[in-house]
Amino acid sequence: MERVAQYPFTAIVGQEEMKLSLILNVINPLLGGVLIKGEKGTAKSTAVRALAELLPAMECVHGCRFHCNPENPNDWCDDCRAKQEKEGSLPVEQRKMRVVELPVNATEDRVAGTLDIEYAIRHGQKKFEAGILADANRNILYVDEVNLLDDHVVDILLDAAAMGVNTVEREGVSYSHPARFVLVGTMNPEEGDIRPQLLDRFGLSVTVTGEHERDNRIEVIKRRLAYESDPDAFLARYSGTQKELADRILAAKELLPRVAIDDEYLGKVADLSLALGVDGHRADITVIKTALTNAAFRGHTRVDQEDLLKAAKLALPHRMRRRPFEEGTLDWDKVTEILA
Repeated sequence: MERVAQYPFTAIVGQEEMKLSLILNVINPLLGGVLIKGEKGTAKSTAVRALAELLPAMECVHGCRFHCNPENPNDWCDDCRAKQEKEGSLPVEQRKMRVVELPVNATEDRVAGTLDIEYAIRHGQKKFEAGILADANRNILYVDEVNLLDDHVVDILLDAAAMGVNTVEREGVSYSHPARFVLVGTMNPEEGDIRPQLLDRFGLSVTVTGEHERDNRIEVIKRRLAYESDPDAFLARYSGTQKELADRILAAKELLPRVAIDDEYLGKVADLSLALGVDGHRADITVIKTALTNAAFRGHTRVDQEDLLKAAKLALPHRMRRRPFEEGTLDWDKVTEILA
């Protein structure tokens, strides 16, 4: 069966905050993922799959079940490390980033993987059966209806997303492997919410709705019909903007380690969190990391006010204190006053 061309990321009409939050997480997976809340039919899953298709193939260690990056020894799995020490080099292959989907009914073992304790006792070696997190390393992990997942499974996902490592422990035996992925959770608030403690663990959060401008809705229809009529021709129309965005993302990845932020802005972010009454320090750290990543995406080596405002808009709303059955609200006037 011939594969149908994926709808281009740059052809999606509107939804700018959703698209930016996805891009920033691809540039910097340590942001902790993004939670996309909104009604059905607002291009949530389309955007996720289109972003993976947009990016060029990446170098991986040939045959590695975790798709380790041959240029980053700090993130190698035990097998790649042992192979490098034994043979002196690692074979390389090209692989496209892909979207790994996690079913709503997934169990802890299916997500994190399992250890064969009997094998370890008999042979004195660890035998690990990889789970979804192994497949997700250096890919996009997409969780639709994340609010319906078991809380413990969500905890495992968010821990791995934050640390970049998945650790499985059983009967005193443990095994760790790289799990540096872009976590994308989507949900329809009408079908239930997730606990505030888990909500806070997502790096960024955006709310999406259908287009309310008549012309934009017409454009959505036109583009979808054109895509379904001739996918290849439609993709060709956007090949230039697709390549431009892909190049920009790759350049931002290279630039990110060199981006700096002034102490003055660190103080303003701390003042902002105190003024808004957010709990803990995760909000401060995420705002700073998001601002650094946004600066890199803009091609800048130093964070400015625009980066901080954008970061606050993506990282703070879902961390606002709220009463049961109420949405947290962000006082944007207060945000701009403090960050000015």
